[in-house]
Amino acid sequence: MTVLIAGGGIGGIALALSLHQIGVKCRIFESVKEIKPLGVGINVLPHACRELIELGLQEALERASVRTSELAYFSKHGKQIWSEPRGLDAGYKWPQYSVHRGELQLILLNAAIERLGKENVLTGHHVSHWEETASGVRVHFSDKNGSAIVSEEGSLLIACDGIHSTIRSRLLPNEGSPLWSRRILWRGVTKAKPFLSGSSMIMAGYPQVKFVAYPISRPDKRGTQMINWIAEREFAEDHEWRREDYNRVAKLEEFAPWFKDWNFGWLDVPGLIREAEYCFEYPLVDRDPLDRWTYGRVTLLGDAAHPMYPIGSNGSSQAILDARVLTREIQSNGETVAALEAYEAERRPATSQLVLLNRGNGPERVMQMVEERAPDGFNVVTDVLTQEELEEVANNYKRVAGFQVEGLNAKPSIVQPRMAMAK
Repeated sequence: MTVLIAGGGIGGIALALSLHQIGVKCRIFESVKEIKPLGVGINVLPHACRELIELGLQEALERASVRTSELAYFSKHGKQIWSEPRGLDAGYKWPQYSVHRGELQLILLNAAIERLGKENVLTGHHVSHWEETASGVRVHFSDKNGSAIVSEEGSLLIACDGIHSTIRSRLLPNEGSPLWSRRILWRGVTKAKPFLSGSSMIMAGYPQVKFVAYPISRPDKRGTQMINWIAEREFAEDHEWRREDYNRVAKLEEFAPWFKDWNFGWLDVPGLIREAEYCFEYPLVDRDPLDRWTYGRVTLLGDAAHPMYPIGSNGSSQAILDARVLTREIQSNGETVAALEAYEAERRPATSQLVLLNRGNGPERVMQMVEERAPDGFNVVTDVLTQEELEEVANNYKRVAGFQVEGLNAKPSIVQPRMAMAK
């Protein structure tokens, strides 16, 4: 039989590559007609980078990404609150990559077409409905106009179709729309001179008014990099926000004035906004954790299962981990309901905890604490926060997200190659 994967995003393709790695047949069904390199930058954490490297993608990732070496938090005045090494510089065996989301998706997509065959990566296929059979599941697909085009039989159906998952909405028809946080993100990319180490990720401000920046390309011949940035602002409860969409072009005049004085010397925030090559608007939303992902031979994965705020660089990373754990369970239990249930038993509690932790701003909580205690600024951060408080916030998030250095370095691979299993 064949595992049917609904959704050709990062989680769906990572699952397909993982299943191929263990010799399980699968097919990807993506609803859009053409998969394009859309979006802006993302950060892939070491535990997820490890999985991509074990899928044989390191060479392509090295060409397209920047190895993140540092994460630093700053006040709205540009004063440093906390800084820590990341990736290889922090002692991990694997790097942390900053990369354009579209580039990462194309790396995965090209590998999937090469390894699975183009005939197993179908676009323009939207799940309309499905039913279980005596031996698996039959899925019916339609085109963008709702016209039926094909039915496929498989062993399992995995919903990797994002925050607006059709499959999730069929399983939970009364759930409603994603939950808005009262915050809006404006995500942009600007070609500019490197800042700090040239591979630093920074966050400045506090949750109600925040700016994030990190490079997603190496310096070119002119010494400039593609800098990914995110401007964020909180609004009143009754603000008329627009449905989230990575492809809605932003209007700079709607948010740039809030950051007009944020030139820290080492980072020119107004300049990055003004010189953006492109910028998109995205309301910050998530969904409540579920008490169930698996319904017979159907289960949820990635944003279809646990959409979370993009705090702590965990959205794509957790989808990749989902894919690997599900693959391990299929390897152990076959293409069965038992495999789906074992996958859910591990991943649902872990990601539910992250969704809730991100609502509390995750490791960015130190920025909120500084704003509350010293809104007019500070000279030395330890006058505002103790070293113990700073370390506790950072270490707790790594523990919950599963990427503490010593623990990850000592952890065996999630998916064992077929030869290793045979031994």
